[in-house]
Amino acid sequence: MIRIPRAAAALAATAAVFALGGGTMATAAGPATARQTASPAVQAVVCTVNDNGVNYRGGPGTGYPVLGQVNRGQKMNARGTEGSWVMGDLWGGRTGVWIHRAYLDC
Repeated sequence: MIRIPRAAAALAATAAVFALGGGTMATAAGPATARQTASPAVQAVVCTVNDNGVNYRGGPGTGYPVLGQVNRGQKMNARGTEGSWVMGDLWGGRTGVWIHRAYLDC
């Protein structure tokens, strides 16, 4: 029976999991043995409001309350969609707001 020290076993398990995720890791055996390329970071989708006086709402539809208005040029980091509505965070403003897709350039 071959005994592997716990620290070495833990390092090997961590390296195996990390390698499956596409990360880069150097092991005790040397940097070249377990090296892989890191995945590119996911880029946030930035939308720009394309009209003046555009309502942003508390939910994806006209039945939700209007929380405020934004004007042409306002940027928003999109976080999700539902139907024709985009949910996101206004730059320098509220987060988790909904704007109809017709008023956004994404």
